[in-house]
Amino acid sequence: MAVARVGLVVHEGHPEAVDAARVVRAWCDSRGVRCTDIDLWRVGERRHSAQEELDAASDPDLIVTLGGDGTFLRGARLAAANDALVLGVDLGRVGFLTEVPVQDVRLALDAVHEERVTIDSRMLLTMRASCPLELPDGMESLLRYGRGPLLPPPPVRAECEVGGGWGIALNATALNDVVLEKLARDHQVSVGVYLAGRLLASYSADAVMVATPTGSTAYSFAAGGPVISPRAEALVFTPVAPHMAFNRSVIAAPDEPIALRLLERSGHAAVSIDGQLGGVLRPGEWIGVYAAPRPLRAVRLGPTDFYGRLRERMRLTDAPAAAADGEAAPLWPQNTPAPPDLAHLSLPPVQTADYPLQ
Repeated sequence: MAVARVGLVVHEGHPEAVDAARVVRAWCDSRGVRCTDIDLWRVGERRHSAQEELDAASDPDLIVTLGGDGTFLRGARLAAANDALVLGVDLGRVGFLTEVPVQDVRLALDAVHEERVTIDSRMLLTMRASCPLELPDGMESLLRYGRGPLLPPPPVRAECEVGGGWGIALNATALNDVVLEKLARDHQVSVGVYLAGRLLASYSADAVMVATPTGSTAYSFAAGGPVISPRAEALVFTPVAPHMAFNRSVIAAPDEPIALRLLERSGHAAVSIDGQLGGVLRPGEWIGVYAAPRPLRAVRLGPTDFYGRLRERMRLTDAPAAAADGEAAPLWPQNTPAPPDLAHLSLPPVQTADYPLQ
């Protein structure tokens, strides 16, 4: 695609990200492409909604993030709002989302501009709620801990039908997860969990979450959830420190919504969307999480080796007993095409000298 407008999301605390931002701006200047820094804030200022950011940047068709996975999530929030492409430049340590080494940022922009890329669709979550989400007075100052200001609570989607017990649709998207978590350290949340409209169980836990396959390597993984290929489409329900015998994750189909209702005598609970506090639920209130109607469109410059990255970023090591019995060699040839009966499968690409960034 010919890039006309770029939105730039920068991890300002990372010197390499600031330097890379200069490279992006210079590339845009040389091609007459408008470049606007977005998702900026200063001390004492509020953060803007995704639509406000996009309006200020004249609806960019490409969003470039310079940082780690947290910065990529900031960019994904904006890209999802107007179906823009998002390109993640990798400056993090354990991330799975970013794509491009920082030294290749100019070559990556050339590849996007000349349409030498592939588009990776990533499932997103959205939600309904029994009422608009709100933040109690003083909540932001309690939770800041040196971070920037909180995002505003997700607004109501006015174009969606309301009432009839179906709640209200919120203008919110999550690439990783939606989490309902306790606010008081000495009190768990009690939550009725419904899958596809049916009660699964009532949980007492530190938190419960709904994650995407992309988010399966984030908070859900830390809570003992499964690792799922980001190419899959599913909803992953995972409880955090549940006080019950059944503590497993449950995988739901992409068309099966997962609803979380606070029980009447539970404490209040915070709703977090991709790690950002979105509001507080009171006892009896609920949220329903389900697949968004359209995915995030992430730029990929070549085949994605998710499982190789999983081994590398999680620093997986072989079992000592297995290591004593030999070394695992490559399973199939990587320099010849697969036979016809395997041609429909996702296998490592045939190794050649070509690379999209050349």
